[in-house]
Amino acid sequence: MDNSGKEKEALALIAEADKKRKCSRGFGILFGGSSRKYEEACDMYVRAGNMFKMAKNWSAAGSAFSQAAQLHLQMDNKLDGAINFLDAGNAFKKVDPQEAINCLTQVIEIYTDMGRFTIAAKHHISIAEIYESELLDVNKAISHYEQAADYYKGEESTSAANKCLLKVATYAAQLEQYQKAIDIYEQIGTYAMDSVLLKYGAKDHFFKAALCHFCVDMLNARLSVQRYEEMFPAFSDARECKLVKVSNGGKMVCLDCLTVKDFDTISRLDQWNTTMLLRIKKQIQDEESDLR
Repeated sequence: MDNSGKEKEALALIAEADKKRKCSRGFGILFGGSSRKYEEACDMYVRAGNMFKMAKNWSAAGSAFSQAAQLHLQMDNKLDGAINFLDAGNAFKKVDPQEAINCLTQVIEIYTDMGRFTIAAKHHISIAEIYESELLDVNKAISHYEQAADYYKGEESTSAANKCLLKVATYAAQLEQYQKAIDIYEQIGTYAMDSVLLKYGAKDHFFKAALCHFCVDMLNARLSVQRYEEMFPAFSDARECKLVKVSNGGKMVCLDCLTVKDFDTISRLDQWNTTMLLRIKKQIQDEESDLR
């Protein structure tokens, strides 16, 4: 489908909006006529942005929505500004991840200023996902997931906060920030075991905490597993617990190939668990090599 006509219409709207914007400068926006011209310009930028979207010219669409957002902020229309910055961010996501982040940051600033922290948290997650999938910057992704979790906690949205923190723990462990991951998994595991609806998932959190412990210190790992069993007796009967049981002076049964194979047949080990188990196996092999 030829959308060149839509692009021409959009460009004409942008030109007209620019004229109205320039005519209003120098007169302030306290006068009715000037304010009306700003509002008309905003409407034209938004219409142009939608036409650019239809033509799949995402960069131009993002730019048009951004111009509308900036005008709304000049008129102190914060909510409309946030909506337009969000539209701009969604358009830029397809072609310019960094510019998308810039727009979403503006959205966050507006909503936090308005005291709407749950919405701000949602957009921190969007930024974190861009860093995850597009810019491949795990540390910045962690930072935004942590900020989202803080906002959710402040609004008593514990479940939403925990989802963000689990993302933090996943990446922290991958970066070998094991203590940070352990603290999160233990915190969420403790929270889950006291909930009728969530207690089934507690064993997975304690399992992951145990794997992180094993990556650091075999003795403390064994003691931690015992502590998890005491805190949450159901963990003792869980297959996850049996996989990380230690015996024979600290050698782990979980690294027996048949044990892992049996576990994987029933519950598929994901990439994160596999990576942790391989790190533990290497650590044990290194320690045994040092003793020889």
